Amino acid sequence: MAALKKFFRDTVIYGLATVLPRLMNIILVRLHTDTLERASYSDNTYFYVYAAFFNVLLTYGMETAFFRFFSKSEKKDSVFSTAFISICTSTIVLIGIAFLFNDEIASFVNLKLHYFNLLISLLALDTLVVIPFAYLRATGRPLKFMSIKLVNLAIYVGLNFFFLWFIPTYNISFTFYQPTDLVQYIFISNLAASLVTFLLLLPYFFRLKIQFDTEIFKQLFNYGWPVMVAGLAYVVNENFDKWLLPEMLNKDINGAYSACYKIAVFMTIFIQGFRLGAEPFFFNHAAEKNAKETYAFIMKYFVILGSLILIAISIYLDFFKQLLVDNPDYWIAINIVPIVLLANLCLGIYFNLAIWYKLTDKTRYGMYISVIGAIVTIAFNYFMIPKLGFMASAWATLIAYVVMMGISYGLGRKHYPVPYPVKSILVYLSIAIFMSFFSYYQLDNNLVIGTVFLFIFLGIIYLKERKEIIQLLQS
Repeated sequence: MAALKKFFRDTVIYGLATVLPRLMNIILVRLHTDTLERASYSDNTYFYVYAAFFNVLLTYGMETAFFRFFSKSEKKDSVFSTAFISICTSTIVLIGIAFLFNDEIASFVNLKLHYFNLLISLLALDTLVVIPFAYLRATGRPLKFMSIKLVNLAIYVGLNFFFLWFIPTYNISFTFYQPTDLVQYIFISNLAASLVTFLLLLPYFFRLKIQFDTEIFKQLFNYGWPVMVAGLAYVVNENFDKWLLPEMLNKDINGAYSACYKIAVFMTIFIQGFRLGAEPFFFNHAAEKNAKETYAFIMKYFVILGSLILIAISIYLDFFKQLLVDNPDYWIAINIVPIVLLANLCLGIYFNLAIWYKLTDKTRYGMYISVIGAIVTIAFNYFMIPKLGFMASAWATLIAYVVMMGISYGLGRKHYPVPYPVKSILVYLSIAIFMSFFSYYQLDNNLVIGTVFLFIFLGIIYLKERKEIIQLLQS
């Protein structure tokens, strides 16, 4: 229980480093949807779709590979320096090529040249700090990790308000300011924040001992490249809809869909905070005698907390839509939210299940599973958007993650069996899905009945799990 308590403590700290930016993102979604037309918001989404895609390419699974080998290697300095030198070298070369052929590449990806230059500058800075950030996590320094992330956040949010609210509200005149192209200032704010983050982590560049171990690099790369392919497939699952909707429907619909999709940010916060704490914990405790039982315990409470989030946001969706997206022009896509919430919960379960192929060094299975999910996403979107409109994209995301979750569970039972409490997990999931979907789609968000549902679910948790929770709190 002591190890679990440390896990939950670190997860809370990492969660704060994720929750606070995401909470600020809630404010920014409100700011962006209040100041940008839906088509411009679509451009903002399009920019970050490419940022996610190229980020995976530039890191090529090295972050996850670093965790795996740093935790078990006796030559930790060599693992750190080899991963770091590898990332720095490849980033400088690839970003240099991108700048050299920026006109051609910007035209190919359908981005304005100015936006593309901002994009590759941002990617360069963010990629160079991946291994230093991973080092902070692997060596158990969550507070420093969080403090740097919060500085990044403060700059990004502050500049967004400066460019999109302060200057227009007070009618301040700057020669550089272009009020007809406000969306660019979101990218500029992000670039400035990333530059400061890079400078804060710069001491790690000079502390590094220059030692590139070819054998370690081969191990890192062989472990990491399937993670990269899986990451690309994940980007497809998360973002293909936002890339396709402007082509098959229009930018206005994509802008509304993308904004309403952001209401699922609360589930994303939970999953991301969990992953930041869980990944190093899982690797560091893999050799423990009761490791599998610990993983099963964590999975059950992950599902319980995720189910609570699903029910609460679905029931009080009218409140959350006004909190995040107060512009009614965007509400045409609000019905996707419960589906997207459930899809993200299934993705979180998949991340938990994925520990089997990471610990057994069979990352290719993760690649295969993610590619299958991407195929499902692409096919369902292409064939069903003409029939169901933007709702097809939400269902495609859910179906893809359910398929991935099922395949991973089946393969995990064979290669690295963990005694997950499947019956309890399915009971919690089934009740949560019924309560959230029935409340939203059938009862038209009746707050009285919805609130009763929420308290019933809390009562079920109390009756079934109170002994374990008390034991955990007292350890």
